[in-house]
Amino acid sequence: MSRIGKWLIFVSAVLFVLLAGPVANIVAGSTGRVEWWEASREPAGLAPAPAEHPEPLVQVYAARAFSWRGALAVHTWIATKPANAANYTVYEVIGWRARRGHSALAIHQEAPDRLWYGNQPEILAELRGTGVDDVIRRLDRAARAYPYRDLYKVWPGPNSNTFTAWIGRAVPELRLDLPPTAIGKDWLDSGRGEVFAAAPSNTGYQLSLFGLFGILAGLEEGLEINVASLTIGLDPLDLALKLPGFGRIGGLDSIGSR
Repeated sequence: MSRIGKWLIFVSAVLFVLLAGPVANIVAGSTGRVEWWEASREPAGLAPAPAEHPEPLVQVYAARAFSWRGALAVHTWIATKPANAANYTVYEVIGWRARRGHSALAIHQEAPDRLWYGNQPEILAELRGTGVDDVIRRLDRAARAYPYRDLYKVWPGPNSNTFTAWIGRAVPELRLDLPPTAIGKDWLDSGRGEVFAAAPSNTGYQLSLFGLFGILAGLEEGLEINVASLTIGLDPLDLALKLPGFGRIGGLDSIGSR
């Protein structure tokens, strides 16, 4: 076989790995067929009622993004409840806010586990009990210091997952292993020379060029390669494979509870 033929086979294999998951999601109809105002925002029943859970609590959530974006990506957010608080505070970055001239960063009190426009959330990480009130105070300060609150780009970032990764780096107790479908988590401000940073879990490091190409290695994440913001990875400690669109396949525990 000629060198060109071998190159074409290699490129075809890479494209298949990158695009098989997103295409499968579209074919399966998992991207949703309702208008955003018709989609459910009801609580999913994953968060305990504050009155029944007086101890402090931090939860990090992810749910498939709305419409066509869900074939590729999830939206992530963070919820906190200090000890004896009557409500949860939710921290997230929302694109339409920036498009309307507001800060993309939203800090508001609402149900922490509501569906993301019809899509079921899952808990990525959780902290509760002794010492978590101090974590919540530091998390709040880090969120309010997020430097890209007025800048939002669906791809490659900064977006909602860039914000959650920022919080992960600021709050090492979370050991936050964001899913490969959290497009934007690897975005670094390379235009200002930021190409090397701690991994969002704070258990390793990553090299990234504008979130488009890079590599990450960490105890929590394993090894990840980023190609055009699509992540391929292997987590040997949790026996999990990470693929674009499909997300995390296998694994011993999907919730990082500390």
